Amino acid sequence: MRGILTYHSIDASGSPISLTMESFRSHIRFLVARSVKVVSLSELMPGDNAEDALALTFDDGFANFATTALPLLREHALPATVFIVSDRVGMTNEWDGTAARGIPSLELMTWAQINVAAAAGVEIGAHTRHHPDLTKVPDGELEDEIAGCADRIRAETGVRPGSFAYPYGAVNDRVARAARARFERSCTTDFRPLEADDDRALWPRLDGWYFREPGQLEQWGTPSFRRRVWLRAQGRRVRRLITAGP
Repeated sequence: MRGILTYHSIDASGSPISLTMESFRSHIRFLVARSVKVVSLSELMPGDNAEDALALTFDDGFANFATTALPLLREHALPATVFIVSDRVGMTNEWDGTAARGIPSLELMTWAQINVAAAAGVEIGAHTRHHPDLTKVPDGELEDEIAGCADRIRAETGVRPGSFAYPYGAVNDRVARAARARFERSCTTDFRPLEADDDRALWPRLDGWYFREPGQLEQWGTPSFRRRVWLRAQGRRVRRLITAGP
């Protein structure tokens, strides 16, 4: 089985975007000990699922990635991708000026911290300029959010990002076309493993938050793991339909 694990913040707040350091350490111990190959996003090509492989991604670029997650990843030589909101670097995740309900206000990495991470081998991916729902912005703003983010990352790091993640996982055909034109691969929040025929602009990911309890990620690739993923995906789909309404 091949897949992409995604994280946001490593902290003890208990929020839906937060994983404790204890849980994250448990994930790393499992990945290091088990024969699941951890690769970069660029190496995780859809194909034969006979070989277990996964990639690690972190959305938003929280400062605790630099202080908490990165040292552990470096210790075990594990690759990762961090998706940066370029015009919020050095600020907080209060995207609209206020903290989202149930989400703590957290500091984001500075460009200096981002460059340290890049020098350590972390891929710096794009996550728009301001973190909007791209399905709700006009065409001109859509292009600016995507291209402007990539341009800023290149200016600050010297490397143009090849990977992109949709804020909130919000994507439709128009947004996917825009991302496909700019990036080699783009990640959604579609909760499932990676399949051989997946569109490179619509790669699914598995949120690490749903495997925060001991023993859950350790079932990787087993029938019970696949069953858990399928059931969770159905639950998320139902909630989206209810939220969307008639």
